[in-house]
Amino acid sequence: MKAPFLIGRALLGGFFLYNGINHFRQADNLAAYAKSKHVPAAKAGVIASGAMLTFGGASLILGVKPKLGIAAIIGFLAGVSPLMHDFWNMEDPQQRQNDMINFSKNLALAGAAVALAGVEEPWPASFYTEKPSGLERLRRLTRDRIAA
Repeated sequence: MKAPFLIGRALLGGFFLYNGINHFRQADNLAAYAKSKHVPAAKAGVIASGAMLTFGGASLILGVKPKLGIAAIIGFLAGVSPLMHDFWNMEDPQQRQNDMINFSKNLALAGAAVALAGVEEPWPASFYTEKPSGLERLRRLTRDRIAA
């Protein structure tokens, strides 16, 4: 189970990390597109969403605070998808198709993020920085004994 989980984590996290970095590298172009979709403060939105993606992707890859990283990713997808991929408003069939594909892709990515939210921390092979408190160790011990 560990290897598939690590590979999936690296692929999903890498996707978000790459796209977050791309938001910073292509900020002007992405802001122009966001403006065309009537997004207010488009450049600030591109920078903020780039930060969310970068943090979320790095968090998934490293396993550091993955629930916060997942929240950032889900927040990004929930906010951006209906604004930037509003296929229901498109009259051009090609644009409608492109937006529908991207909206559906984002929905699937959000589903993957929600599924990962169910994985208990610390994740396997993570750069986990906190030691569990005494109360947390007792809770885990009790849970493990009940499960056995």
